[in-house]
Amino acid sequence: MSLVLSALTIGIILSLLALGVLISFRIFTFPDMTAEGTVTLGAAVSAALIVHGYNPAVATAIAVLAGAAAGAVTGILHTRFKINGLLSGILVMTALYSINLHIMGRSNIPMMSVATFVTWAGELGAATGLGETVRFLGRPVPVNDLAVLTVTLLFVVAVAVALLAFFRTHLGTAMRATGDNPQMIRALGASDGNMITAGLALSNGLVALAGALLAQYQGFADVQMGIGMLVWGLASVIIGEALIGTGKLGHLLAGAIFGSVLFRLLVAVALRWGLDPNDLKLITAGFVFLALVSPGLIKKLRLRTPTEARHA
Repeated sequence: MSLVLSALTIGIILSLLALGVLISFRIFTFPDMTAEGTVTLGAAVSAALIVHGYNPAVATAIAVLAGAAAGAVTGILHTRFKINGLLSGILVMTALYSINLHIMGRSNIPMMSVATFVTWAGELGAATGLGETVRFLGRPVPVNDLAVLTVTLLFVVAVAVALLAFFRTHLGTAMRATGDNPQMIRALGASDGNMITAGLALSNGLVALAGALLAQYQGFADVQMGIGMLVWGLASVIIGEALIGTGKLGHLLAGAIFGSVLFRLLVAVALRWGLDPNDLKLITAGFVFLALVSPGLIKKLRLRTPTEARHA
C-alpha cells in the first residue's frame, strides 16, 4: 500500500509538469525542450534555499520564478533572435545543466534533516488526532503519508482551477488564440512574440514547481532528475486526452492530471511485478508508444463498428 500511496503522490506532483507541457505543446504548439532543465532547476533552487534555512514556501516560490525566467529566455531566443523553437529549448536546457550544478554546488543535495512541505503536511495529519495509521482502500496506511497525498492533491486542483480561470481572462484568451492563429493576433495589434514568451514562462514555472515539490517529497535534489521528464509530461497529456476525449480546456487540464497519475501507477505496477529498474526508461518509452498509437486505433475501431453493423 505504501507503494500505491507513493505512486499516487508522485503522479499528482508530476501532474504539474504535465500541465506545463500541455501549455507549451498543446496550447502554443511549441516543441519546448526547456522542461527537462527546468524540472531540475526548480528542485535545485528550492533544495539549495531550504538547506540554507529558507522557508519551504518561499524557496518553492523562488524556484517557480527561476523556472519562469528560463522559459522566458527560450521564448526570447525564438521570438527576438529568430532561432528555431526546438533549438531554443535545447540551448536553454543545455545551459541549465551547468547552472543547476552551480546552484547546488554539487551533484546532489539531501533534505532529509530539514523542514519541507512534506513536514508541514505530516504535522497537519498529526493534528487531526486520527492516530498513527488510518484505513485507505481497506488497508492501514500511515496518517502522515495520507496527509501528504491529500495536501498535494488539493494544491494541484487549486493550481488547475487557477489556470482555467486565467485562460478565460483577456490575456489568457489572447494566449490561446496565439497558439491557434498567430496571424490573427498580429492583425489585432497584439504581439504574438510576447504571448509566446509569456506562455513559455508560465509553462516552465509550472514545470519548476513540479521539480521543487518532487525534490521535497523525495528528500533530495539531483542534477540528473530531469532526464526523461519531458517524455513523462507528453505521455501524461496524451493519456489524458485519450481518457477525456474532448478538446475543451477544462477537460484537457483534468485529463493531464489523470494521465499523470495513471502513468505513474502503470510504472509502479511494472516495478511491483519485478521490473528491473535498469529497464524503467525502456518500459516508459513503451507506455508512451502505446499512448501515442492508442487514440488512432480506438478511432479506427469506432469508425469500423458502425460500418460493419450496416453491412450485417
